[in-house]
Amino acid sequence: MYAGIDIGSRTIGFVALSGGQIAITKLQETGFEPLAAARKLLTEECKRVVATGYGRHAAKSDFADQVISEIKAHALGAAHLFPGVRTVLDIGGQDTKVILLDERSSVIDFQMNDRCSAGTGKFLEVMAGALGYADVTEFCESALKGSVGIKISNMCTVFAESEAVSLLHRGAPREDIALALHAAVVERTAGMLQRISFQTPLVFTGGVANNSCVVTLLAKKLGVEILVPPEPQLVGALGAALAAAKDAKKLHTIQLIEL
Repeated sequence: MYAGIDIGSRTIGFVALSGGQIAITKLQETGFEPLAAARKLLTEECKRVVATGYGRHAAKSDFADQVISEIKAHALGAAHLFPGVRTVLDIGGQDTKVILLDERSSVIDFQMNDRCSAGTGKFLEVMAGALGYADVTEFCESALKGSVGIKISNMCTVFAESEAVSLLHRGAPREDIALALHAAVVERTAGMLQRISFQTPLVFTGGVANNSCVVTLLAKKLGVEILVPPEPQLVGALGAALAAAKDAKKLHTIQLIEL
């Protein structure tokens, strides 16, 4: 088997391929010891392991055979699941990435917002907590019931939290504030996509792709269909696993030539 592991800020994804097919998938929280958590996922014997994500270099010094960037990993994974994809939007726990692909699924441009958590999974988690929701799922479901009218003016996590709490104290319906916060994330994301002149098909990966409110609002804002994989948090790990299999094949070919 060939494996890919994506060590992110919030979760760690693991995908193993056997015979060109997905054989094993695992997902768990990163926790306070990412490497220890990552090692626990490597319970099967793999011919080659490729790491991606925030913790990829630490993994390389410990158990991984190779590392690839998150940009390449998500491009490979998305193109495998959706052949012909031209744009990949990845919103994870701490950053947002927009990746533009050509007709051969090669990366031709990308943009990243990794300087702050505005518009990311962390932003949504903080806002859910500030409004008293049990989790982001409840926050999302409430937002879908909200009415348009409130606008959040600041996307800085600290200031947006203060603004949301202030609106709540002034009597604004909680679901309306929730909708406004989701809309603010969508406005920021749409801006990134438009700046890079995104093309369709558009695939949404990362943990925030599980948020149906963000997906619905973004599709309406852009006027396009948004494709979401069954397990969007595992697309990076899948891309890493595909790279592992591809590189192993290359190494085998080189060895045959040398022989």
